[in-house]
Amino acid sequence: MSADSVQKQKKFSEKYSFPFPLLSDESKETIQAFEAWGKKKLYGREYEGIMRCTYIIDEDGNIAHAYKKVSVKTHAQDVLQELN
Repeated sequence: MSADSVQKQKKFSEKYSFPFPLLSDESKETIQAFEAWGKKKLYGREYEGIMRCTYIIDEDGNIAHAYKKVSVKTHAQDVLQELN
């Protein structure tokens, strides 16, 4: 989910030929509810932004697993391992 507009998400999805839709939350209501928005630091500069995190939600709508800190290099494998 991103705080980008629906149009921006659609364009990004089409550019990379994703076989699934990307979600947009311009109001940041859901993003904030999942604690995925907050203070970040880059080169000593603080700013507000989206946090890289993943929630695995089960068939009943419950959070089965949460990844609050995501390692880009290993995240896909970590999630696949959790799903198995």
